Amino acid sequence: MRFDYAPAPESRSVVTLRDSYGLFIGGQFVAGSSAFKTVNPATEEVLAEVTQAGSDDVDRAVAAARHAYERVWSVMPGKERGKYLFRIARLIQERAREFAVLETLDNGKPIRESRDVDIPLAAAHFFYHAGWADKLSFAGFGPSPRPLGVAGQVIPWNFPLLMLAWKIAPALACGNTVVLKPAETTPLTALLFAEVCQQADLPPGVVNIITGDGTTGHALVTHPGIDKVAFTGSTEVGKEIARSCAVAGQRLTLELGGKAANIVFEDAPVDQAVEGIVNGIFFNQGHVCCAGSRLLVQESVADEIIESLKRRMGRLRLGDPLDKNTDVGAINSRVQLDRVEAFAAEGEAEGAQRWSAPCPLPDRGFWFPPTVFTGVSQANRIAQEEIFGPVLSVLTFRTPDEAIAKANNTPYGLSAGVWTEKGSLILAMAGRLRAGVVWANTFNRFDPTAPFGGYKESGYGREGGRHGLESYLDVLGSSDV
Repeated sequence: MRFDYAPAPESRSVVTLRDSYGLFIGGQFVAGSSAFKTVNPATEEVLAEVTQAGSDDVDRAVAAARHAYERVWSVMPGKERGKYLFRIARLIQERAREFAVLETLDNGKPIRESRDVDIPLAAAHFFYHAGWADKLSFAGFGPSPRPLGVAGQVIPWNFPLLMLAWKIAPALACGNTVVLKPAETTPLTALLFAEVCQQADLPPGVVNIITGDGTTGHALVTHPGIDKVAFTGSTEVGKEIARSCAVAGQRLTLELGGKAANIVFEDAPVDQAVEGIVNGIFFNQGHVCCAGSRLLVQESVADEIIESLKRRMGRLRLGDPLDKNTDVGAINSRVQLDRVEAFAAEGEAEGAQRWSAPCPLPDRGFWFPPTVFTGVSQANRIAQEEIFGPVLSVLTFRTPDEAIAKANNTPYGLSAGVWTEKGSLILAMAGRLRAGVVWANTFNRFDPTAPFGGYKESGYGREGGRHGLESYLDVLGSSDV
């Protein structure tokens, strides 16, 4: 029996949108020379106009950050810096509903995910790093680690506020100042965060937020006044940034693409594993760099797992992201939807069998149904390249050695999952998987105390935990890039 859910929409009234937004430089919103529109991907409604920062604006932002670094932030005692981070964390919690609704409007993800995952984790990162601000000499990086200076940070559109917290919180805790550029399709929660910085009385110039497209990001990461670059995004852009930073001698952290293997052994509890598979690939519409986009299932249980998976996918609710019952929201942009559709078409052309959940798609907006491909070869593009959408490729294996060989047969190395009742097998697999994060009998679990990062074309450096602090510190003899 199937039960229908009555609509349970979250109110938009908690959010007050401006008609236009300027750049946040030196503690104030300032005007720019041109603007672009940001839209709601679920309805294609224009939400606001946002300033396109040019090279002169980047110069102003970096100068403001440098002034704040030299005169205020780097010389402020860690205990006092920590107080500001604690204040920011509390303000994010106080305005959590406002942030969650705005994130869903601008990004397209379900309100349930914004409310229960993104915003609480963003606040948690500021709380965690606030505690480190006066304890850096005990972090294991020498008795007197020093900040680097001005950090230029570029974040993606899949977790706008959470990625902002991942970048800004450790930078500030370590005594650096920041110029951050959010993605052009999801700038609004970063601009709301700028209001939080004002509300927290953060010294002007410590955090600067500039909006714009890729040209703005390029001007920021190549600016001679930037001491440290942190980038989360595509592998192609990451490689360009790495080349630029190598020439300029800037410190660099990269968190790039992924093609994670979710490995299910025959002794795994089927229902639990299926929930983990669904969460691994359909959480946030698959817009997750560490998404479990490859399912490796042991041959003896493959049919059972796939049948159960399709049954569960058929119950996923796709629709209005502001409805609290929605499981799968909108694809973030027309460009990304075109990419997902192109990969799906190529998967069929290469001979894989496609099955999409039988859910009606709204007439307006950017939508793609949860989809699984079976009969996938390791040579297929859908098994090798990052799709960044709700598309799962299924492969099978017979032995742990075969599972390891297939899981590691990718240019990426960001994450993986292992499902089995045998603890010894989990440990053996984790030691051989070339992935920065390995989840055991779960997937997509994050904590600010745990370092996150990858190998190979998934980037280098770690964010989160004690290890993430090192990337923002000048440590004598450090091996960090």
